[in-house]
Amino acid sequence: MTNPRPHCAALNLSVIIPAFNEERLLGQTLREVQASLTPLTALGWATELIVCDNNSTDRTAQIAREAGATVVFEPVNQIARARNRGAAAATGGWLLFIDADSHPRPELMRDVAEAIRSGRYLAGGATIRFSEDHPVANFLTLFWNGLSRTRRLLAGSFIFCEATAFRKVGGFSQELFAGEELDLTVRLKQFGRETGRQIVILHRHPLVTSARKIKLYSGRELVWFFLRALFRQKATLTSRAACHPWYDGRR
Repeated sequence: MTNPRPHCAALNLSVIIPAFNEERLLGQTLREVQASLTPLTALGWATELIVCDNNSTDRTAQIAREAGATVVFEPVNQIARARNRGAAAATGGWLLFIDADSHPRPELMRDVAEAIRSGRYLAGGATIRFSEDHPVANFLTLFWNGLSRTRRLLAGSFIFCEATAFRKVGGFSQELFAGEELDLTVRLKQFGRETGRQIVILHRHPLVTSARKIKLYSGRELVWFFLRALFRQKATLTSRAACHPWYDGRR
């Protein structure tokens, strides 16, 4: 087994949550995230919780402050910019991006700690499990988890990354309104080849995430988006209007 890196002994981890009009789900997410950090506290790691208010019009920022999170503001409504703004405010040696509708368990965080302490990885993600049983959600989960593990692709809902590596590759692309996590994956893999480290996809304890998009949008809307993203990738992913499931405010 690879020996843990010395700088990991009292490592600082910054948890970053981008949030746009998330007053319905953010409170529970913050409670779940804070509870999940217990294994890291037991290791003596210092952690901080940052919520990026991505120009919300509801009580998102207030809920985050009441939960004890540091709140930063990003006026341009874009997931990549919100994550980058949170990362710019972070002081940790490692960054952990979690979506506002996703709930990690302590066991997953323990796996994150093991991966970091191994010294073999510069970044990682996790397989996912939807919070509710739904045929379409179940199919998408099975498909994505297989692809993610095989190709080592990061899901935006849960990404941990060494802060130095994240900044070296330029963070999330602000040209993209969706798919920015896959673009980041490509650049991190290239950097990993140069530095002798890899991306890992943790799978023993999947991230629990909301299936709300499947309820809020019709199958026709979702299929149409994915077909456009597949066959007109650049035109679709660089357009906020084309990526409306992330930006039209349905919650």
